[in-house]
Amino acid sequence: MSTSLSTSGMYMLNNKEYDEEKTQHALEMLYVNRKNEFRVLSEALLSEKAIKSIPNWKGFVLNFSLGVEDSFRTWSGELPMSVNSPQMALTQLRQLARDKTSMNQLVHMLNLAYNLSLEFKKIYQRLQ
Repeated sequence: MSTSLSTSGMYMLNNKEYDEEKTQHALEMLYVNRKNEFRVLSEALLSEKAIKSIPNWKGFVLNFSLGVEDSFRTWSGELPMSVNSPQMALTQLRQLARDKTSMNQLVHMLNLAYNLSLEFKKIYQRLQ
């Protein structure tokens, strides 16, 4: 079993909505079936050196994915826009668009992150 999930610095996971132990368990369950998605997103978001040196890289990818879902909810009008919404959206798009050559590639990355977030939430709910 992997090391404990530290949510320090993870704005999406570090709130009262998520219990750390259940979050870790849900993340491990999600990773079993979505290793490829985690790999693709981690390669886009982190350097190879960072992936090897950050023991919690899967948590980082999950936190980012939850942020993408949250941004979509803002873009679609489901959530009100916050002061940080524009900066957050631009940061997410810039991180995912790095080295991409088309909008299709960017949208694919957004879909990977969005779907990881939704699936994580479903798994987390079932654990309660």
